[in-house]
Amino acid sequence: MEREKEILRTHIAGHHMKQTRQREVILEAFLKAGGHVSAEELYYKVSKRASSIGLATVYRTLGLLCECGIAQQREFGEGRTRFEIVHEYHQHHDHLICTKCGKIIEFENPNIERLQEKVAKDNDFTVYTHKLEIYGLCSECK
Repeated sequence: MEREKEILRTHIAGHHMKQTRQREVILEAFLKAGGHVSAEELYYKVSKRASSIGLATVYRTLGLLCECGIAQQREFGEGRTRFEIVHEYHQHHDHLICTKCGKIIEFENPNIERLQEKVAKDNDFTVYTHKLEIYGLCSECK
């Protein structure tokens, strides 16, 4: 958590913004939330701890977290943006998304990665990034 705090402080200072306790509280709550959290869900968690923090501040801080590489925006077809932690040691992963309850399951599969590389090579295509999202029903909903 200290490393992420330092990354945010450096980013804020480099853009001549003020370091506030509110931003630090939001960062801490985001890191503790893990998973795939929406701004509204994070606001709910933060407002329990610091009722003076508004939803707009949560949105702005999440934007800062994305700018400095701590967070990544994700869309899972539910009409709202979710955010997940970016770890430099966290390998690429893909997602299974339940269309009924919204559960998101992260998975890694080296066979899928190799197949994607082969398809790109066979088509003389250079891949910079990719994401795989599989939509269906989780075990509880089917």
